[in-house]
Amino acid sequence: MSKRKLTRREFIGTSIITTAGIMLFDPAKIILGQPEKKTRVVLIRDQKVVDAKGKVNPEVIQKMLDDAVTKLFDNDDPVKAWKKIIKADDVVGIKTNVWNYLRTPPELEQVIKNRVMDCGVLGKNISIDDRDILDNPIFKKSTALINTRPMRTHYWSGVGSLLKNYIMFAEEPSDYHDDSCADLAAIWKLPNVKGKTRLNILVMLTPLFNSVGPHGFSSEYTWQYKGLIVGTDPVACDAVGLKIIETKRKEYFKENRPLNPPAKHIALADTRHHLGTADLDKIELIKLGWKEQILI
Repeated sequence: MSKRKLTRREFIGTSIITTAGIMLFDPAKIILGQPEKKTRVVLIRDQKVVDAKGKVNPEVIQKMLDDAVTKLFDNDDPVKAWKKIIKADDVVGIKTNVWNYLRTPPELEQVIKNRVMDCGVLGKNISIDDRDILDNPIFKKSTALINTRPMRTHYWSGVGSLLKNYIMFAEEPSDYHDDSCADLAAIWKLPNVKGKTRLNILVMLTPLFNSVGPHGFSSEYTWQYKGLIVGTDPVACDAVGLKIIETKRKEYFKENRPLNPPAKHIALADTRHHLGTADLDKIELIKLGWKEQILI
């Protein structure tokens, strides 16, 4: 049986329908219509990471960091997850914070160093430092940086955060104190920093949520939150940490008591400097471990 030929009018009509179908189901248009991908941040907590006196359990903090990193990079093996960001030929500076009242725990520093060495990096090519990084030969030739510090309220910047932790990379740190340290994100564009940071770890074991004066500290204003905030975006990690601090202040003072000065550098790192994501609605926050009084 012979097939009937389409008339010109039928051909045009069929073509229009086919074209409309292609436009309707065009994969490119479907992709463009997808929601914007969110910035991933992992918040992990464990009741056993610090004891009643604040002493850190090395085994627990090791597991916390491993669990956070494997979740962050979607890999069940912690060493393989670390190898996504650290190569054997990297020279690695681990930027910590040694403020004597609330420093980066040495136990966490060692865990980070061990994992970097598991990636094949030689011990001689790793350094842990804070205030002497500009004179540190490893930091001078570093190809990768790991950024870690405790979250606390701060006299000049509202909070001492991951963003502020890099102020020691500046030749004149005081140059970044204007307007409540609004432009701390500019430090991340300096040649000795730009593009080098592979991982950010905001320490929330016993955060400081209130202080008075340049070096104000009172244990009354710390609490055992027992957490770590981990991500590749320092702005997003800081935004999560800031929200927890703000919520804790409201809970403690029984009223909304804004930070003074405000921690404006975190939002401006996003809107002015385009370093990362400060909008919590654009952050994929993954919560692992202990959930009681998580505050976010």
